[in-house]
Amino acid sequence: MTGHTIKQFDTELNLIRSKVLQLGGLVERQITLAMEALSKGDLLLCEQVINTDHEVNRMEVELDESCVHIIAKRQPAASDLRMIMTVIKTITDLERIGDEAKKIAKQARALHSSDMAYVPRIELRHAADIVVSMLRQALDAFARADCSVATVVVRRDKEVDAEFKSAMRQLITFMIEDPRTISHAIELLFIAKSIERIGDHAKNISEYVVYMEMGRDIRHLGVEGLEREIARID
Repeated sequence: MTGHTIKQFDTELNLIRSKVLQLGGLVERQITLAMEALSKGDLLLCEQVINTDHEVNRMEVELDESCVHIIAKRQPAASDLRMIMTVIKTITDLERIGDEAKKIAKQARALHSSDMAYVPRIELRHAADIVVSMLRQALDAFARADCSVATVVVRRDKEVDAEFKSAMRQLITFMIEDPRTISHAIELLFIAKSIERIGDHAKNISEYVVYMEMGRDIRHLGVEGLEREIARID
């Protein structure tokens, strides 16, 4: 992005970018702590994740208001306007990621507070690690204005989708074989779905970066179409 004659404008834009990354770091930590609470049965950690969601919401509102203020005051055009619109879209996805982390913490609390033994147990950590990595990549792409990362994140989302389908099949099998597991299996299915949704939001953020830098909306192109578009841009 080119420099502005009004240095204060540059300062405002840089501050907004910095706050987006702060919000991204917060929701990333929320995911990690929620999964830790699930694996350890740490009810206090569950409550911490749930309560911290208020901070995520506060930061989203503040950033949204800052963007509206800049649009009204500075009337940005071209790349600056695209950057502001990208921030507005990105913080919405980040807030929803925070919501999904809160849902995981709530389900973990329900599982570990139950009088029944926590069964069945299925492997969800790998999928969670993938979506955390996707979120980091998407935020790094935003920070560096790197469009090429979008294809990487979109491809990894397919991997997350496959993990979710595998978890769903496992849980259905458990419920059929032993109806006593139905309650806990449903809780785990909700957790698996939250992880899958986090991957979707990370993918969205990476696609917004392409719009921010190139002015191209590539949300519905699919992996192959996206790769062709990125190659054409390069």
